[in-house]
Amino acid sequence: MSQMPQQAAVPKCPSCEEPLESGDRFCGACGYDLSVVPARPEDSPTLAVNGAVPAPDGVDWPVARDSDGHGHPAPAHAAAEVPGTDSGGSPLPPPPPAPPAAPPAAPAAGTESPAPGVRLDRPDEPDEYPLQAPDPRLTAEGTPAPVPAQPRPAGPAAEKVCVACRAGRVDDDGYCENCGHAQPRERDHMEQESGPVAAVSDRGLRHHRNEDAFSVGCTVLPDGAPASVAIVCDGVSSATRPDDASLAASRAAGESLLGALPRGTHPQQAMHDAILAAAQAVNALADEPATAREQAPHQNAPACTLVGAVVTAGLLVVGWVGDSRVYWVPADRSAPPARLTEDDSWAAQMVAAGLMNEAEAYADERAHAITGWLGADAYELEPHTASFKPDRAGVVVVCTDGLWNYAESAQEMADAVPLDAAARPLHSARVLVGHALDGGGHDNVTVALLPFPAPPQGAGSA
Repeated sequence: MSQMPQQAAVPKCPSCEEPLESGDRFCGACGYDLSVVPARPEDSPTLAVNGAVPAPDGVDWPVARDSDGHGHPAPAHAAAEVPGTDSGGSPLPPPPPAPPAAPPAAPAAGTESPAPGVRLDRPDEPDEYPLQAPDPRLTAEGTPAPVPAQPRPAGPAAEKVCVACRAGRVDDDGYCENCGHAQPRERDHMEQESGPVAAVSDRGLRHHRNEDAFSVGCTVLPDGAPASVAIVCDGVSSATRPDDASLAASRAAGESLLGALPRGTHPQQAMHDAILAAAQAVNALADEPATAREQAPHQNAPACTLVGAVVTAGLLVVGWVGDSRVYWVPADRSAPPARLTEDDSWAAQMVAAGLMNEAEAYADERAHAITGWLGADAYELEPHTASFKPDRAGVVVVCTDGLWNYAESAQEMADAVPLDAAARPLHSARVLVGHALDGGGHDNVTVALLPFPAPPQGAGSA
């Protein structure tokens, strides 16, 4: 049912505010349809008389003060400025008086006044608040809190602190409980220095984990002469748990050498026995319940390669299984460097058989396929050992293919080794790892450096 337009109920047009006359149905100025204007309500609005408003429905509302009696608006109060009462209606105790604020320090001579909006009256409030949690070792006054003398837990039980915020505890999943930052795994980058020996291992730029491991140490022979030991292991990526294999092998070989040398075992025999001990440690990783093999039938035995060196007074002994290497770099760079190991690899076999030259063999995609390793599924184990008597001082480089892939020849390796490597082995190991990372870092990188002291006069070589 259609409706007729209603008379104008307002004195002005709602659209253009042009004055209207009674009975107008459209605005004469803009043509606005006045029939859509709602009619006035029939009840009259409530008017204030003498500042009081009649209370509707008989409710006794309090009268709001809107004037101070002199025609000025009443002052407004913040909620915190109005005294409150407790749940029983009693006044609340007054707040303690605030300490007097120290006057702002005058700017030093020659300095500019602070810009507007910069507050200097609250020196205890920094402009920017640190993101990290407060150091629990400091008291409220900022002084170190007394720490009771008690031993710190060692090993896995020791509490780890976040590398990002330096305050939060790291949970069992490897995340900071304070800032949530994921922590780097312990083996992503490892460094160790033991006497004159140093080693560095890095995950590289392409692998998701570090499958290399090393062991370095020093001991004393029965005659009191010092002996340095370095073992480097490279996990076989195509095997199951290669990182566990390299770690077990390096630990077993290192412990075997450091235990045998003080007893008077010849270093070359001690190296041979250490390789056998490492092989047993890796083989033990394959001893798992039959139920585990049923649940993962595609898994194979853990495996790794091993290379090591022992430096004593006038004698250098090396041992290896696989394709990791040992290089000799003399302190006098005018003398030629040398590679002291032969790879257990497809390329080395092709060269030894005369089927390819070295350049052709190592250019083949099968070049790095190893023919010797430590593991339960390895062929007959043949530990390689050799002894040398260098006639001059130098440094021994023990490394995985993650390094020598970027410095394959002995001369290339010598060029990459810093001139002060014998005096700064840890720094030089870092430099060599950086050389591999700068070259691409396609593999895990591990290198150990053993300085070889100058032999006594009259010593020969073998």
